[in-house]
Amino acid sequence: MPRCDLLLGAACAAALALPVAAGAAEPAAPAGPGLVEIYKTLHSHPGLSHHEETASTVVAEELRRAGYAVTDHVGVYPDGSHAYGVVGVLKNGPGPTLLIRADMDALPILEETGLPYASHVMTKSPTTGLEVGVMHACGHDIHSTVLIGVARAMAAARGRWHGTLLLVGQPSEETVDGARAMLADHIYERFGRPDMIVGLHDTNGLAAGTAAIAIGEAQAGTTSVDITIRGIGGHGAEPQAGRDPIVLAAQFITQMQTIVSRENDPLEPAVVTVGSIHGGSKRNIIPDEVKLQLTTRYFTDHSRQVILDGLRNMAAGLALSAGLPPDRAPIISINEAESAPPTYNDPKLANRVRAALARSLGPDKVSVSEKVMPSEDVGVFGLEGHQIPLAYFSLGAMDADALARARAAGHELPGPHNSHFAPVPDLTLATGVKAMTDVALTLLGKP
Repeated sequence: MPRCDLLLGAACAAALALPVAAGAAEPAAPAGPGLVEIYKTLHSHPGLSHHEETASTVVAEELRRAGYAVTDHVGVYPDGSHAYGVVGVLKNGPGPTLLIRADMDALPILEETGLPYASHVMTKSPTTGLEVGVMHACGHDIHSTVLIGVARAMAAARGRWHGTLLLVGQPSEETVDGARAMLADHIYERFGRPDMIVGLHDTNGLAAGTAAIAIGEAQAGTTSVDITIRGIGGHGAEPQAGRDPIVLAAQFITQMQTIVSRENDPLEPAVVTVGSIHGGSKRNIIPDEVKLQLTTRYFTDHSRQVILDGLRNMAAGLALSAGLPPDRAPIISINEAESAPPTYNDPKLANRVRAALARSLGPDKVSVSEKVMPSEDVGVFGLEGHQIPLAYFSLGAMDADALARARAAGHELPGPHNSHFAPVPDLTLATGVKAMTDVALTLLGKP
């Protein structure tokens, strides 16, 4: 039995006491700072996309301590600035190359969990300039900490696998441009092209100690759209003298809901959401313009095109119906830098991962999940056309009793992108490290 007290204390021991199928091996647990302590440090010091200084430093230092060759500041954005990406490489003889990815960035959300290690970080929003809270409201602190635990376990278990491990701390998942930035910085040319890619994401839909994986389609693709609704400003008491872009924006938002309900194939899931709307400065001034930020979700190129064509057509109709001159028509910009394809779990690899999870956690702790509408940019690492097989699974993060009570009451516990999202750290981390380590040992294991 490995020295669990050196890794996660009682939490690790609890995880290793989970049902394990016959023949399943227990990964070693090397000494080092406690993972729960690392997790709480990351949670209380979050950084927005493009600003992951703390997480990058912690991940890089811990991978170096575990014996990996580490390079930080990997990634180049379109404006030429460098990202906070981290790559740790551990070569262990001939064999396949496995990339394990964990994202590191946080969200512009004011934390309301009341936890003793809650974030109190405030910063200016890069999009609005307004002061916002910063919170790990999507569990990337869990993901980064699990990566550190897996790094330690795999380094200690070198006698049981062969090949090369690429451990990637990815920046800017929430703006879905971090993976693309790392590819732009020639990650594969510099560190080697992987034969397989795996990753995980915590979820409020599963109890800690469990996991799930989709086979095939896993998560929707996303395209970010910026729209400027232009009007003719003036006095709020004399609206007839101008064209109110706030009213036009309201009409546009209402009408765009028909793209999914009346233009897209109902058998192809799609979503169009306005997540940000800004316009005006004073109650009695009609502004000249209103800015909208949209996210769209889809699983096919056809649905994506239906959405984009619908937005353009509705914008043109809006300008015509308002009698606006051509130079005041709405402006629609597709933000390709903050867009990502659907996440596709290679069926052969996903089934290998599912089998490894079942051996690690017990068959009753692992399920097959359905595809979901949230998006990820992890699929970008697989290159266009799914050239590199990928498998991305869900890690339970909720207290089992609390989850059962919530469901009995007809609701879910707060989940990702919610200010009250609070994973159970001990068992979630222990399970994540154990599960991902056993997946890695399966994929790189000696025959």
